[in-house]
Amino acid sequence: MCPSGRRFHLDAAAQSPEIRTAFKVLDADSDGRISGDDLRAFFSRFPAASDDIIASMISDADVNRSGFVEFEEFERVIFSGGDGIMEDAFRLMDLDGDGKVGFGDLKSYLMSAGMPADDEDVREMICSGGCDESIGVGFEDFLRILAVDSGNKAC
Repeated sequence: MCPSGRRFHLDAAAQSPEIRTAFKVLDADSDGRISGDDLRAFFSRFPAASDDIIASMISDADVNRSGFVEFEEFERVIFSGGDGIMEDAFRLMDLDGDGKVGFGDLKSYLMSAGMPADDEDVREMICSGGCDESIGVGFEDFLRILAVDSGNKAC
């Protein structure tokens, strides 16, 4: 479940089952594309997910301006870091707004996303970001966890 410091390349992305699974989690109506309604359904558990933030996320990822995020656009966001999209996702996960996604934040987010993780999985993810679970992960560490950055494992 945890990337454990693996380095992904864009050409390998299409073969990544984790990316496909994440896309399917966000595609609430299973129509093969992510809409604003899909994101609203997914982020409904997070009070910071305003319509403006969701619209911005769609707009930033929607290269072909179809009004939806197709899988290829989703891949681009994941592997390029997106143009503000990943920052928005990080802020939504940072439930207490302290600039860190802590152990509880990450575990809660994974559970609400339909990706149950045991405590060891969450610790491993935090470690892959180069951090200690008692501190949590900052934004750059978060990108390493998602394998957007080179993410050398520091623990």
